[in-house]
Amino acid sequence: MSLYPAHPAGLPARRAALKLLDAILRRGEPLELALHGATQGLADRADKAFTHAIVAEVLRHMPDLDALIDGATRRVLPPDAKARAVLRLALVQVLVLKTPPHAAISTALPLVDGGPRKLVHGVFGTLMRAGASLPEIPSLLPEVAVRWQEQWGADMVQAAQEALAASPAIDLTLKDSLETDLWCERLGGTSLLPGHVRLAQSGDIASLPGFADGAWWVQDLAASLPARLFGQGDGRHVLDLCAAPGGKTMQLAAHGWRVTSVDQSQKRLVRLDENLARTGLSATTVQADLRQWQPEAPVDAILLDAPCTATGIFRRHPDVLHRIGERQIAELAELQQSLLDRVADWLKPGGVLVFATCSLEQAEGERQIERLLTASDAFALDPVEAEILPAGIVSAAEGWVRTLPSMLAEQGRLDGFFIARLKKTE
Repeated sequence: MSLYPAHPAGLPARRAALKLLDAILRRGEPLELALHGATQGLADRADKAFTHAIVAEVLRHMPDLDALIDGATRRVLPPDAKARAVLRLALVQVLVLKTPPHAAISTALPLVDGGPRKLVHGVFGTLMRAGASLPEIPSLLPEVAVRWQEQWGADMVQAAQEALAASPAIDLTLKDSLETDLWCERLGGTSLLPGHVRLAQSGDIASLPGFADGAWWVQDLAASLPARLFGQGDGRHVLDLCAAPGGKTMQLAAHGWRVTSVDQSQKRLVRLDENLARTGLSATTVQADLRQWQPEAPVDAILLDAPCTATGIFRRHPDVLHRIGERQIAELAELQQSLLDRVADWLKPGGVLVFATCSLEQAEGERQIERLLTASDAFALDPVEAEILPAGIVSAAEGWVRTLPSMLAEQGRLDGFFIARLKKTE
C-alpha cells in the first residue's frame, strides 16, 4: 500500500505548475501570459500564486537544480524528460519555498503516474538524505552567461547572478516630483531621484497610501529614465509608441506634454486607460500596429520603447533567461530597425526621438543607434545630462545610457535598459 494518497491536498496547484513550466520551456511562452491557461482549473487565488511562485523559482535556480538531479542519477535524464521537470518542482519547493519534504514528494509522484515514479522517489529521497542545498547565488544558464560575458564582461555576469538571488525592490514614480520627501516619509521609502520612491517590500500595493488617489504608480527606476529625457512639455505633442501599460505616458502627461499613446494590444490599452483615470492624467490612446499607422502631421517628440527580448527585466521575469536566444534577439532587432526607420519621418525638424529597450543585448541597443546614425544624416545623438540620472549611473562616452545589473548594487539595483536621445537635424 502506498504511503502517499492518490489525490493529496495541493495536487492541482502542482499539476498547474508542471503545465506552466512546459509552456515556457517547450513552447517558449512568457510566464505571465501562460499563467492564465495553466491555472484555469484553480479557483483559489492562493493556489494560483503558489503555482506562479514554484515555477518562477525553478526558472531562477534551474541550472543548479539540474546539477543536483544529474548528480543523483546513474544516467543523465533528457532535458525535456517529465521526471526531470517533476523533480525540479519538488526540489525547489523544499529548498527554496520551504515546503516540507513529505508534502513535496506526495504531490510530485502523482504527476508521473504511469511513468518513472520509482526514479523520482529515489532521486528525491537520495538528495534529501544527503542534505542537498542550492548555492546562495544562482547560476545563469551557460549560454546566457557566455553571451553576456562577451558583451559586458565577467563582473556583469556575477552581478546578474547576484541580482537573481535578491527580491527586486519596488520603485514608484510620483505624479508630482515636488512631493518626493513627503511620499518617502509616508511610505517609508528612499529616493534615488526627484519624483522617485523605492520601497524595500512590495506587500499589497493597492492598499498603500496614495495609490487610490493616483499620486504614484509602480515603475522600475530604469524604466522611468526614458521619459525623463524629454523635460517639460509646455503643451507640445509627443508620441508614446508601444505605450502600454502607461508608466511613460503618465510621466509625459505629468510634465505637460500633449500625449498620443499608441499600442497594438487593446487589452493593455484598457490597463493604460485605467491608470490614466486613477491618476487624473490625460492622453489620447490609439490601438494600432506601428507598421501600418502614422500620425496626421509631424510631432515635436517621439518615445519609442521598442518591442524587445526583455532580457533586462530578468530579475522579475526569469523566464526570459530560458526563452530567449540568438534567433529571438535577431528577429526583434530586425523589427526595431524597421520601426526606427519608419518613425524617423514623423518628427518635425529639431524634434526629439528617444529610443529605449529593456534588453541587455547590444544588438537591441547600441548597434541600433550606430546603424541609424551611419545610415542617415537626419539625426544627431544628444548626450544625456548627468543630473537627469541617478547618482552612480553615467552616460556612455557616446552619450547614450546603458543600465546593467552591476549598477546601484548597494541601493537595490535596477533593470537593464538601453536609452538614447537623438535630435532631428533636418
